[in-house]
Amino acid sequence: MDILFLADKVEMKPLVAKWYFEQWGDIIENASIALFEQQLDEYLNRDCMPLIVVAVEGEEMIGVAQLKYREMSIYPEREHWLGGVFVAPHWRGKKVAKALVDKVEQVATSFGIAELYLQTQALGGGLYKRVGWHCLERVTYSGVDVQVMSKRLLP
Repeated sequence: MDILFLADKVEMKPLVAKWYFEQWGDIIENASIALFEQQLDEYLNRDCMPLIVVAVEGEEMIGVAQLKYREMSIYPEREHWLGGVFVAPHWRGKKVAKALVDKVEQVATSFGIAELYLQTQALGGGLYKRVGWHCLERVTYSGVDVQVMSKRLLP
């Protein structure tokens, strides 16, 4: 498995948009695959935020994750977020999500980001708790109950 920047695999953007629409399109007003694909254009970066990393096995994209700004409008003071973590169903349970999260943390650290946040529907923290993220609070955001978590990357 390799972890690359979506900017280096632009041909995979339609599949990322499809995955995101199928996973989260029901909580976004006027969502469409075309809208998701258009929004992904701003993530085609390697050395600045926002950006997306993709996990690939051979020529198959098997997962994706984002490093982004201010994912939740109710927390304007929380600037840097891990988001959009998605693994193709037949690749789940094979440490793809962990590899994606590790890569986003590495990239964030290289940018000098001291702390990351995320929101997850796994209210117990799931994978994130197992890899060192801390639960901050549960909230309802966009009609969905989520656990907000953080991880300190730099002292």
